[in-house]
Parts: sequence; C-alpha cells; structure tokens
Amino acid sequence: MNLHGIRAIYKFEMARTGRTLMQSVLSPVISTTLYFVVFGAIGSGIRNIEGIGYTAFLIPGLVMLSLLMQSVSNASFGIYFPKFVGTIYEVHSAPLSYLEIVTGYVGAAATKAIIVGLIILATARVFVHYSIAHPGVMVLFLVMTTVGFSLFGFIIGIWADNFEKLQVVPLMIITPLTFLGGSFYSVHMLPPFWQKVTLFNPVVYLISGFRWSFYDIADVNVGISIGATLFFLALCLTGVWWIFRTGWRLKA
Repeated sequence: MNLHGIRAIYKFEMARTGRTLMQSVLSPVISTTLYFVVFGAIGSGIRNIEGIGYTAFLIPGLVMLSLLMQSVSNASFGIYFPKFVGTIYEVHSAPLSYLEIVTGYVGAAATKAIIVGLIILATARVFVHYSIAHPGVMVLFLVMTTVGFSLFGFIIGIWADNFEKLQVVPLMIITPLTFLGGSFYSVHMLPPFWQKVTLFNPVVYLISGFRWSFYDIADVNVGISIGATLFFLALCLTGVWWIFRTGWRLKA
C-alpha cells in the first residue's frame, strides 16, 4: 500500500476546501440554518412528532441532506476536474494502484462531508436542545453514508463529460429523494399506500436509521437500515471496481 501516494491525493483534496471555504463549508451551514429558521417557524404549530419536538425532529434529516449533497459533490468534482484539465494522466502514471487512487479521493470527500455534518450538528444547538441516544450508531451511519455516497459521486465524476452532467444527479435525483425520504416528516404520517411507495426510496433507510441513533424512533427497523446502507456501499464499490477494471471513461 503506497501510503505516501494516498496522503498526497488526500492532502491536495483537503487543501481545496480551504481555497473554497465559502462553497465547501459556509454555504451548506448557512442553507441548513435557513431550514431551521423557516421550517422551525412553519412547524411551530406542530407540538411534536412521535414525542419529539418538531425542530429537534428535523436535525437528523437536515444533517443527512447535507451529508449526501456534500459527499457526492466533493467526490464528483474531485475526480472530474483532473479529467477536465488533463492531469488525470499524471495520476494514472504515478505508482498508485486503483485502490489507492480511490482511497485518496473518496477518503478526502468523506472527511469533508463529515466535518460539514458535525458543524451543522453544533449549529443546531443554537436552535434546539437535542440528545444522541446511540452515538456509536450515529458515527456508523455518518461513515457509511459519506463513504457510500462519496463512491457514488466518484462514479458520477467519471461518467460526466461536462459540468452540466456533474450537477444533474445531485439536483434531479438525490435532492428530491432526500426531501421525499422523511427529512421533514415521519413516513408514518403518510397514508398507507404512500407509506409502501416510500419504502422504495433508498434514502428513507438512511434517514430512519440516523434518526433512530438520536431519538430511538425509526420509520424502518434499524437493522434493515444498516443492511440497506451496506448494500448500497457494496454496489458503489462494485461500480468503481468495474470502471477501473474496464477503463471506462478513464482512457478516452
């Protein structure tokens, strides 16, 4: 394992955060703060959901929304930009295996997403008091989610051949799935038919498991949530393996 090579990619990607601090950190924190203000005001007439105050109920969903968007955007841009400027060939020519390249890029993207998520959790304290019933499970979901969606973002970055495509999946797929995945409401509040339909949304399992780690309440059994998250992670790992195995969109 070439740790020096992994460290070089990781440090380069992490340094980019400092150069784009407004976009990488401040923007998602400000956006999430606005969600707290707006939805907190709208939900002032909702006393609680399953015994949890509405503003506190929002926290896991809003953190998960930021985690998904940050993981995908950081990883997709991180690998797409070298393709765009042509420096990807320098990475290929370096004494690095495919595993080491992916570890560097995905590790940096996941780290940045986790940092943003923790900052948002700290910011949430300004608006509402909350507790974390199962901190170990919370960390597990943080890591699994950020690594899984960073891998997914890495695949998007390889697939995209222009900046427009780079934004299509996050804006047109991930954001709607997150909004319809129980970020702002409990799935149990929906009519029975829509409860069943919602279970086809993979983001439901992420948000449900993450919320369980805070308040011991969940729309889906936490074991199923962990299993679904691991399954998505395995799919993304398989996709990345296939890309490097075939050289798809890497050698053209």
